[in-house]
Amino acid sequence: MKRDICIVGVLVDERADHAPEVQEVFTRYGSQILCRSGIPDPGRERGIITLTMQARDDERESLERELGSIEGVKVRSLCLSEAIE
Repeated sequence: MKRDICIVGVLVDERADHAPEVQEVFTRYGSQILCRSGIPDPGRERGIITLTMQARDDERESLERELGSIEGVKVRSLCLSEAIE
């Protein structure tokens, strides 16, 4: 099955409370995550994380569902498969 390159953006409100749950999800998908970067937004108590993944659609969608089920977490993704073919 084809594995695409995708960028996943994660916004974590009340990051001090939700970061451990988010990290657990990232750990489960660690073999698909190529790069992770994050910055805090201390004035608003949130964190902004970007992931670069190489994953099948079902793997990426599963990661998005798991993250989206955590209170205060919003997720959006963009797949670049056509851009790199």
